[in-house]
Amino acid sequence: MAIDRRKAALFGAAIAIRLLLFTAFPSLPLLLTGRVEISTPVTSFKRLQEGLFLYTHNVSPYDGGVFHQAPLFLPLFALLPNPKAHPFATSMLYIIIDLLSASSLMQIAETGASVSSRLFVSTRKDFRWTSVAIGAAFLFNPFTVATCIARPTSVFTNCAILTAIAKAATGNIVPSMLALALSSYLSLYPILLILPLILLSHDQHPTVKPKTIKQTSAIALPTFISAFAGLICLSYLLTGGSWEFISSTYGVQLLLPDLTPNVGLWWYFFIEMFDSFREFFLGVFWLHLAGYVGGLSVKFRNQPLFITICLLGIFAIFKPYPSISDTSLYLALLPLYRHVFPLMRYTFFTTSVILYATLLGPAFYYLWIYAGSGNANFFYAITLVWSLGLTVVVADLLFAVLRDEWEVERPEMKGKEVRQI
Repeated sequence: MAIDRRKAALFGAAIAIRLLLFTAFPSLPLLLTGRVEISTPVTSFKRLQEGLFLYTHNVSPYDGGVFHQAPLFLPLFALLPNPKAHPFATSMLYIIIDLLSASSLMQIAETGASVSSRLFVSTRKDFRWTSVAIGAAFLFNPFTVATCIARPTSVFTNCAILTAIAKAATGNIVPSMLALALSSYLSLYPILLILPLILLSHDQHPTVKPKTIKQTSAIALPTFISAFAGLICLSYLLTGGSWEFISSTYGVQLLLPDLTPNVGLWWYFFIEMFDSFREFFLGVFWLHLAGYVGGLSVKFRNQPLFITICLLGIFAIFKPYPSISDTSLYLALLPLYRHVFPLMRYTFFTTSVILYATLLGPAFYYLWIYAGSGNANFFYAITLVWSLGLTVVVADLLFAVLRDEWEVERPEMKGKEVRQI
């Protein structure tokens, strides 16, 4: 089999950069692991190590109320040497996960699903970046590199999501649902992607024997449910016949008992919330997050890949425990829509806002926690700016895709200014 030299060079450079950072700066992983912008209560590598310590000493890892991650991580990391004494194996595991994510992303780019589908073909379909360029944008993104060095478990979720999208983009519904079940098992929120991925798989299915959406769903839903149930049962066995892990993993994400600061919007809001209103607003926040699925799926039925990407951008803003890992996933998929970049209106503004928040976020957190010259409002204010920047990116791409669709329907309006009256 012929080896793609550009892909090999890209992967080699990505491995070299990550190994250099791991080995030349041995204290960097520990520093980044403690950053709230990267590690959250449900993805932190430090919390994983505490749960692993309890697990290897025959104590329930969920007894301490600190470990909130999926039980399957425990036997996986138990096979690896102690990362403090021998960090190389753990480092290589995270590097490999990054490479697998990049490979899936490149596979998505090669399908061309972002510029053409069964019911839609963009007039700008020739303005595309190569799969290698898109893979490079992901692998050399500072957010992606920082996430890899910090070693949160969110990289496993991102890899599973990209794999699910890649399989759906090639019409392979069963592997796509298996990967989606794994990502949903790890982080719960990817379960909201099931409808867009069914639409994407149906749209990209080979046309020799086209299936109806009902036939595709009849395959997808039982596959997803069976795989997810199988993972839950396996977790039950791994935890010694206890269902405690459900409340400690999924219950934490649904009910938000841990209000550790992060780059999201939930933690400060619920710190200030009266207990009598807590259940109501938890329902409101989750309904708000889930409510985008139906609307986007109806509006962009002709472009199912865009539905998935848009939802991932929304999740990076509005999920309970977001981090820059979620942002890096959305930004990795953004170059797939290179053909509509000229139609985006606020590129400079959004770039400036995200850079502004990226640089000032750590400073404001330091002023609050370490210097004592600020308070929680300092850090929450900069997370609002961060969320504003991401919201404008999502909205701007949404506008660009709508404008592209409109120009396909009305070619005579291409290049003309549109004003709302």
